[in-house]
Amino acid sequence: MATNVHLTPELEHFTRSCVASGRYNNVSEVVRSALRLLQEGEERRNRFNAMLDAGRAETERDGGHTLEEVMAEADKIIEAATHPR
Repeated sequence: MATNVHLTPELEHFTRSCVASGRYNNVSEVVRSALRLLQEGEERRNRFNAMLDAGRAETERDGGHTLEEVMAEADKIIEAATHPR
């Protein structure tokens, strides 16, 4: 499949320098590598959003704690650890 991609002059220079460095054989390899990185980032973002959705659903189902409640409990734990009776 042939696809034409128009790059800004800066990106064109960058891709050409990647080829000139010898790491890539041509501009198409540079673009494919960049697209693979973008795809991986999108997949990570999608997994993260799915985890957030699962956390929200769990909170709605089981209830949650406010930041103040968590901080108060943390303060109690720290106090007990630093001043044992």
